Amino acid sequence: MEMTGAEIICESLLREGVDTIFGLPGGAVLPFYGALSGYPKLRHILVRHEQAAAMAADGYARATGKVGVCSATSGPGATNLVTGLMAAQMDSVPIVCITGQVPRAAIGRDAFQETDITGITLPVTKHNYLVMDVRDIAPAIKEAFYIARTGRPGPVLIDVPKDVLAGEKIEFEWPAEVDLPGYNPPGEPDARQVRVAAHLINQAERPVILAGHGVLISRAWDELRELAEKAQIPVITTLLGIGAMSTEHVLNMGMPGMHGMAYASLAIDRSDLVIALGARFDDRVTGRLSDFAPGAKIIHVDVDATEFNKNIVADAPVLGDLKDSLRALIPMVQPNVHLDWIKETDTLRAEHPSLFIRKSDVLLPQQVMKQISDETNGEAIIVTGVGQHQMWAAQHYGYKEPNSLITSGGSGAMGFEVPAALGAKVGRPEKTVWSIAGDGGFQMTLCDLATAVENKIDVKYAILNNGSLGMVRQWQDFFYDKDFFATIYSGNPDFVKLAEAYGIRGIRVTKQEDVAGAIQEAMETPGPVVVDFVVKEDEFVYPMIPAGESVHEMLEEPEAESIIS
Repeated sequence: MEMTGAEIICESLLREGVDTIFGLPGGAVLPFYGALSGYPKLRHILVRHEQAAAMAADGYARATGKVGVCSATSGPGATNLVTGLMAAQMDSVPIVCITGQVPRAAIGRDAFQETDITGITLPVTKHNYLVMDVRDIAPAIKEAFYIARTGRPGPVLIDVPKDVLAGEKIEFEWPAEVDLPGYNPPGEPDARQVRVAAHLINQAERPVILAGHGVLISRAWDELRELAEKAQIPVITTLLGIGAMSTEHVLNMGMPGMHGMAYASLAIDRSDLVIALGARFDDRVTGRLSDFAPGAKIIHVDVDATEFNKNIVADAPVLGDLKDSLRALIPMVQPNVHLDWIKETDTLRAEHPSLFIRKSDVLLPQQVMKQISDETNGEAIIVTGVGQHQMWAAQHYGYKEPNSLITSGGSGAMGFEVPAALGAKVGRPEKTVWSIAGDGGFQMTLCDLATAVENKIDVKYAILNNGSLGMVRQWQDFFYDKDFFATIYSGNPDFVKLAEAYGIRGIRVTKQEDVAGAIQEAMETPGPVVVDFVVKEDEFVYPMIPAGESVHEMLEEPEAESIIS
């Protein structure tokens, strides 16, 4: 059957198992949309901003483990994808973006809405294509999905000129296999590397596991638990690794680093072996590199060889898929109890109670997150942007399941939470999904509440409303002589009326005693709901290790002795 380039894209997406596309049409990509209307198995969700398309595809991919797909037109439509692509690239999320481009004859002539999107996105994609021949469309799509999902996952962009989409018809032929010389994702881990790592584990007296996003990407949470339980090794999860082990597990010590649990950071500092699994030793975890785990050997297991020795020098690097690597490693690890070390970590927990919430006469954001955790039994998907709300969500929600925290980690993109939650709910409709936002980030992408309404996407939106850019204000308070310039909002909208303008339920909460009821009402109300939690305006996130400092300069909660839970 002969097809246009646009029809070939649709057929190719079906061959890759795609069921949902998040996008917004425009002139250059319109032939694709004309074809898409004839493919009912490809659900298209119309977003209100292209950034939301990329971020929704990201949330869909993280929630499902599949490749997310988004689309946009040329010029500003394509450039609006860039922040979402950066978020996916930094957090190793597989998405494929299809963009329209001006006709081939107009490329390089400053045509209307022409932009070199492959040049622009080179630093924020794993790979990208400009497809100049209709015969190359199907191979490009097959390659794009293969690249996006294999090795260290990431975003791939395919840019197709308008006349390639709508011009010559050819016989559709789906490639039998991918032929990519030079692209060789790691295979089985090297046996010698695994033996060296096992030896270090068997000799260690104070080991810790640092579990990163790679555990979730490779679906290696069962192997993580097996290793930890076999040798009784405390597990510390990075922000993106949260959910790799249930927070209820006795060996789970939570998140370390700048705003992690004090006892987790101190355990790393006192350890003699750090077993890093799919973690990249970013600055928010390590602090000052020269003082990170000063007495510890380092095992680093990763699918991306470029991560080895980039920040922390590894004594035993193991290159390979994390699940395969752990399956090779676990039989070589001897059973152990590390009784003295476990007792020491228990003492650290007792002496540094990082998750306690102090008494307060006003509503605290920590109380809101703890209550959402209680009301959902730790079984919801939580989606956040970046800032104080992100840290409180990481600290005070009890994650029981893998892939239950979806957050903008590496890029730290404000506004991520609204569209990414849409994608997560579309991908996992059976799950309760809560979007947790600050009032600043919420206003960056709130236009896509309309997308939730139009498509009946049942996301619950919680705004931790402190009337400011909270994390920036916290830094100004600590490090800039309380110069609160450009961080205090005096013109926030009435979020309840705003929700009602979109035709959805809006709830405002100002008192502690009303929090549980509001959360229950939101979850019992069909469809999207916005809950405006008006919280203490100058509440800060603790613990805090200042940027570039070590665990020894940690700032802990000043009023930790006055606690309620």
